Amino acid sequence: MAYSERELLARIVQCEAGGEGDNGMKAVATSIMNRVNATEGEYSRISQGGNLRNIIFQEEQYDCARETIRGQYNSQNIYNMNPTDEHYYIADWALSGNRLNEIGDCLWYLNPFRPTCSSYFPSNGSGIIHTRLGEHCFYRPTEKYAQT
Repeated sequence: MAYSERELLARIVQCEAGGEGDNGMKAVATSIMNRVNATEGEYSRISQGGNLRNIIFQEEQYDCARETIRGQYNSQNIYNMNPTDEHYYIADWALSGNRLNEIGDCLWYLNPFRPTCSSYFPSNGSGIIHTRLGEHCFYRPTEKYAQT
């Protein structure tokens, strides 16, 4: 099924951060939209001038956009989500150009499933820790990112 950008963003926000409250979901939406609007590096090329679908479905980026992980069915995926008004509100908020200030220009986030965040993510050093919000660590680009 071809979802609209609104539906796609609502589903991925619910899947990636549905239990994180409004700020947690806004933080994830901000990070995703930062990739969509990137002006340099890998995400600039992937988004091709602002294509949300390209960003979300970029291979190996968002577990929630994958039906299988390591050959096993991933039941926590966007196709199994049922967004509520809250998720659509967050999607509309982000698609209207709003951003959560605490996230800044972060391009990456992850749930480390432990109390501390790694200093760098991804492992190539193109992102450095910026903040932790709820269960997610957010990373802003380093100078290395421009060469990706």
